[in-house]
Amino acid sequence: MTHLHAGLSSETTEKARLELNENPDTLHQDIQQVRDMIVTRPDIGFLRTDDDFILRFLRARKFDQVETFRLLAQYFQFRQQNLDMFQSFKVDDPGIKRALMDGFPGVLETPDQHGRKILILFASNWDQSRNSFTDILRAILLSLEVLIENPELQINGFILIIDWSNFSFKQASKLTPNILKLAIEGLQDSFPARFGGIHFVNQPWYIHAMYTIIKPFLKDKTRKRIFLHGNNLNSLHQLIQPECLPSEFGGTLPPYDMGIWARMLLGPDYNDDTEYTLTYDALHVRENGGGGGDKDMMKR
Repeated sequence: MTHLHAGLSSETTEKARLELNENPDTLHQDIQQVRDMIVTRPDIGFLRTDDDFILRFLRARKFDQVETFRLLAQYFQFRQQNLDMFQSFKVDDPGIKRALMDGFPGVLETPDQHGRKILILFASNWDQSRNSFTDILRAILLSLEVLIENPELQINGFILIIDWSNFSFKQASKLTPNILKLAIEGLQDSFPARFGGIHFVNQPWYIHAMYTIIKPFLKDKTRKRIFLHGNNLNSLHQLIQPECLPSEFGGTLPPYDMGIWARMLLGPDYNDDTEYTLTYDALHVRENGGGGGDKDMMKR
């Protein structure tokens, strides 16, 4: 087994073979073929090209090398085109820190029944005087950067649940087409994560209207994975077992602690008044190819 498979369970390795066309015998060759395409895009600064990094893009595109390179190029192009978003792309940036502390995003410790990591957003927690939408998006992207270092999650993927309870029309009016398009470009088109489902719950009519606006920007694959449950949690539970969900979503787990993910990223001394020096560099090249659980990733 190649070092790139270190830390993977036999079940996940088999899943990668069956679902993603991953072949341990040709892994290094697949990675190199993607790397060889970099010369075709001299307009893009590819700031990271190590094996571990390229592998996550191959997994996100089921080892289609052309599609993998397209995603890799879009990843760096998105960052070049939105330099202000990534200038201080670390957990101690004040905007990202505030968003994390306000639960953007929440990350459940328990995965779903398919091993997918569950991210949750409580939309009504968006205090527009405290958090810009851009900072929330940056906090989500940074969280995904941390999580995607785990090879199990590169293969199993993610679930996103957005609870729109008490999200006002005034708040919704701030979700302009431009910032929604930015979010779609950052998450759908430029990030190597496999999203198995995006679930809306308790959404009011104006969120349906917003969805109609953004629908043309969504790929067919993304549209098929968006589920609008309204207040019908039974339909949510048909796709995500209640044993994997906190009580807010009708699950059997305790209510979600909004600060739990922020504490993992910001460190054990997390509190509102601390100035943080711990940083996460998304382009940091790890010397070891292994990938433990979330706790291993936080030891920085």
